[in-house]
Amino acid sequence: MPRWMVPALISAIAAGAALGCGSSGKGGASGSGGAAPIGTDGGTCIPPAEANAADVSNPTTVVGDGTAASCTAAKVVSAVGGGGVVTFNCGADPLTIVVPEIAIINDGGVTKDGSVTIDGGGKITLSGGGKNRILRQNTCDETLHFTSTRCDVQTTPHLIVQNIGFTAGLGVGDQVDSGGLNGGGALYVQGGTFKAVNITVTNSQQTNASGQLVQDLAGGGIYALEVSSPIYLVGSTFQGNSGVNGGAIGSIGESWTVLNSVFQNNSATGHGENPARSGTQGGGLGGAIYNDGISFTLTICGTKFIGNQANELGSGAIVQVVDDVMGNLVIDQSTFTGNSDTGDVQQSANHPGIYVQARDQVSGTAGVTITNTTFN
Repeated sequence: MPRWMVPALISAIAAGAALGCGSSGKGGASGSGGAAPIGTDGGTCIPPAEANAADVSNPTTVVGDGTAASCTAAKVVSAVGGGGVVTFNCGADPLTIVVPEIAIINDGGVTKDGSVTIDGGGKITLSGGGKNRILRQNTCDETLHFTSTRCDVQTTPHLIVQNIGFTAGLGVGDQVDSGGLNGGGALYVQGGTFKAVNITVTNSQQTNASGQLVQDLAGGGIYALEVSSPIYLVGSTFQGNSGVNGGAIGSIGESWTVLNSVFQNNSATGHGENPARSGTQGGGLGGAIYNDGISFTLTICGTKFIGNQANELGSGAIVQVVDDVMGNLVIDQSTFTGNSDTGDVQQSANHPGIYVQARDQVSGTAGVTITNTTFN
């Protein structure tokens, strides 16, 4: 992402309609007993059919026998490794289960395509215990079994997470050398497909790495790469996460549709931008969302960005740079409040916290459409 790219200045809020928005009637589940509430009740945008939660009425595996004690980390790892639909029966109260990093096996399950749907029923939170990432899908990791000669473009596994929380995940910066993992404090998704509905990701980190450039590391909550179809993120909350870039989510070349969600108090902790300025390790872009690469679109509707912070380019909420200037940023029925911009570009009292380079302006448009949205 070249530093010389000039940001699209967003100074007016247009009125209009987009994305077929209306009343969704959605209600997020709530947690208690020390567990963070799962999902969010906010937003009025109607998701397309493909963005809705999956049917889990006939689970492949049910973790637990009705008691909290029966829902162990080992059972969660085994269930996810077995593929199919995973649900939980851990009692009436919300429950946090501390797990090791759980890997999706590319040829796992009855279907032998590794696909898995994980549904926490609005009560289950998986924790990395501040020591490890929680969930990893990587079609190009040989240890997870190659299933295609073009692992970078294969369409499986299909990973769906819904009605579940993730907390205290840790993606270690040094993995960029040892394992090629560029981010994801809670979830790392490379290849296949991915959808998240009514989830909460809290207090997860993508850390820096001593003595090396970290300009491309991103995603305190989720990192995505080489996913074969647009990613849907619906009715979800990201709070208190941090990454070198993209405190909540980060990706390269991925189109996201984010609906009825909340990003609050996430932060991009790096310094030096991308590519890194001399004398820095790089990063600090996109307090909530970092999206870089070629030919992608970021679509946001019914979503709140509150109190997110970045260190570079005034990108307190979002940084989006489409390197081939063949992309778009579409925002509708959303609010941006108190996102902090400490960079030296686009800095002002009423700055929206967005740095975007989407489309070649020779075509007559900057690729930015913002409707029914407020900035405070």
